[in-house]
Amino acid sequence: MRHSSLPLPLAALLGAALSFLPGCESTKSRGPSPSDTQVQQPSPVQDADAWKRARVGDRLTYTFSASQGSEPRGGGTARTVSGLLTLEVVAVQQPWVWVRVAFTDEAGKPLSQPRLAQDLLLPVRADTTRPLDVPHGGEATAELPSSAGRTWEALRYVSDQRPVDGPLRTRVYANTPGPLYLTHGLLEASTEAAGFHVPGGSRLTLREFREGSDGANAPAPSLDRPLGPGAYYERRVDVGTAPGVQRVCFAAERGYLLRTEGPINPHTDEAPCTDFSEAEPEPLEEVLMSLPWEALASANGPSAAAPGTRGTFTVQDRAVPALTLQSREDVEGTQRVFAETYAADPWAPALAGLPHEARFQPLSSTTERVVAGGKLESEGGTRIVRWGTWLAGVK
Repeated sequence: MRHSSLPLPLAALLGAALSFLPGCESTKSRGPSPSDTQVQQPSPVQDADAWKRARVGDRLTYTFSASQGSEPRGGGTARTVSGLLTLEVVAVQQPWVWVRVAFTDEAGKPLSQPRLAQDLLLPVRADTTRPLDVPHGGEATAELPSSAGRTWEALRYVSDQRPVDGPLRTRVYANTPGPLYLTHGLLEASTEAAGFHVPGGSRLTLREFREGSDGANAPAPSLDRPLGPGAYYERRVDVGTAPGVQRVCFAAERGYLLRTEGPINPHTDEAPCTDFSEAEPEPLEEVLMSLPWEALASANGPSAAAPGTRGTFTVQDRAVPALTLQSREDVEGTQRVFAETYAADPWAPALAGLPHEARFQPLSSTTERVVAGGKLESEGGTRIVRWGTWLAGVK
């Protein structure tokens, strides 16, 4: 976790501004070199062929669980969530494979956590626009696990970063993904938090798989609730000396999610999301692994807080029911007023087409300084100004 001595709204505002600066990258652990293990590595060619043979009805079901204890200093309460994660191919229009993702309870009913309450769609390219290679981190050992009624030739990858206050990560992948191509052959995954982080962890375990029927077809669904790929959003950032508009674009290729973010000119850049050549790929299964953890972390988030001011957030021709939270802080004699506006219902119809991550961020955030006479002077803010679908022929 990252701690800040700044007031939370201000820290969030400055963090948003800093995230737009070039040169900020996350650090990823590298996988084992050929000298680390003598076992056979999975073949990316097999994965590629599987995506090209995708059929409507291909489905994977995992059991999932996540838990978070109280913070090391005793704050908060322990939380847990568990159930089923289902990925199913609902349409194939090469080169696009449309996958529906749903988190439910064991009975298949919706979960109470807002981030997991609705199914999500993502179109995935069955080919790639550039080579994609994301090695598995950790030490690899070969094994023959039994899962979903079948024995698999597999590799177990273990990355233990607990000595440096990091997590213990375990991933088990089938050598030949076969029907598990949607998640690169993932059989089992677990992450255990350690050190100064909030205690707890997450787990995925394959329960069953089903292969679709040859000849089955279905029209591409509307992208009302995108996980991200196929959609974009834009945010105006008025922080610092160079205000402007930032565009965030999402794509997916062969089970890897791609995300780009950068400044645009809204008057001339009318064709969004045309270049993912510099986007760092992230395996779909890792993104899905993180969602239950994030759902627990935001269980008592701003939308559930009270009191707040109910109103409407207007963007383009959309009127979004919203909740605005205000707070005041006195930092070294200077008073500031912070305001953050969130969607009152992150799944409101007015938000149709908005990528998942943006639904749970502030729609707008402002900071004002109290000056002489009690007047308020703006110190900047951010505001979502547009979103949509960039895939041709998709609404």
